[in-house]
Amino acid sequence: MSVTQQQVLDALAKVASPRGVGLTNAGVLSPITANDGKVFFSINVEATEARAWEGVRAAAEAAVRAIPGVEVAMVALTAERKAGPAAAPPPHRHAPGVPNVATHRPPQGAPSPMSKQAEIPGVAAIIAVASGKGGVGKSTTAINLALGLRDLGLRVGLLDADIYGPSVPRLTGIREKPQLNDERKMIPLQRFGLSIMSIGFLVEEETAMIWRGPMVMSAVTQMLRDVAWGTLDVLVVDMPPGTGDAQLTLAQNVPLKGAIIISTPQDLSLIDARRGLAMFKKVNVPVLGIIENMSYFQCPHCGTQSDIFGHGGARHEAERLAVPFLGEIPLHISIRTTSDAGTPVVESEPDGPHAAIYRAIGAKVRDQLKDAIAVA
Repeated sequence: MSVTQQQVLDALAKVASPRGVGLTNAGVLSPITANDGKVFFSINVEATEARAWEGVRAAAEAAVRAIPGVEVAMVALTAERKAGPAAAPPPHRHAPGVPNVATHRPPQGAPSPMSKQAEIPGVAAIIAVASGKGGVGKSTTAINLALGLRDLGLRVGLLDADIYGPSVPRLTGIREKPQLNDERKMIPLQRFGLSIMSIGFLVEEETAMIWRGPMVMSAVTQMLRDVAWGTLDVLVVDMPPGTGDAQLTLAQNVPLKGAIIISTPQDLSLIDARRGLAMFKKVNVPVLGIIENMSYFQCPHCGTQSDIFGHGGARHEAERLAVPFLGEIPLHISIRTTSDAGTPVVESEPDGPHAAIYRAIGAKVRDQLKDAIAVA
């Protein structure tokens, strides 16, 4: 059953805002996207009113989900401060240019951002696969790592949290849409023995995700909390590149057991990898290690190794920062072609040398998680 924007507006008109009028008359709604049973929009209010509107956001989401034919509803609350004159600096007796440290103290009694962390029932360990920049093969590494952990006998899930550029649908060849269970939670799709969820299953491949930070955070939270993950030893989360809203949302929502940084050997990539490492350390997420992807080019005809991007940079960086170095993955045509075909190399060539590399990396990750997943 197709859901129209008008149906959504009719439902929202019955939700009262803190101002006593229906949402559709409150002047706070973004454009509404309603397509194929999926509804996305945001409620935009001033930062000073955000707390009063949170219950309205939840009520709006419930109202939309109650519309026949709606399978997924994502409603974000966007709170912004109005621009105004800068406040005068507090008086102090310090030398010019030296700020009073008291002005930098957080408000007394303010809750820690990490106080909202909560385990996902049934999931023993959640790990993030991240990179400081795009184009380093993070998603390909994430799915092959997940398959390597599967081959070690673990129950594994894969969450594609790259909202702006989801790659997992292409990497897995999945074209189906997730169904809902009796509790209206999305059921992850099964492929290669993995439980898989991606924002790419909910939108068309060529759809431009023009979402602001709060919408991204809402989507990541829903894919963590509103998915029936079942019982998993490890949930591998393929993060978007960089150090933005999605990474912070994940760290604040769930107690991550660790993060893995993907980098290529050259200096430009390593600069961004350092930022990723620094971010996870800042939010007290253990760094399980660095993987050097595209570490060298291996000719498929003669086997000659060429260091196109340099070699060993990630290993040296891991040593310098005192974090584990998990391994080197070559730039090889079979890894690329199997990924494009939706049959990752660990699945399609399980006895090959590249699958062995991913499994060896998986073993190092498993060993670091053994306390969480209770493996021998």
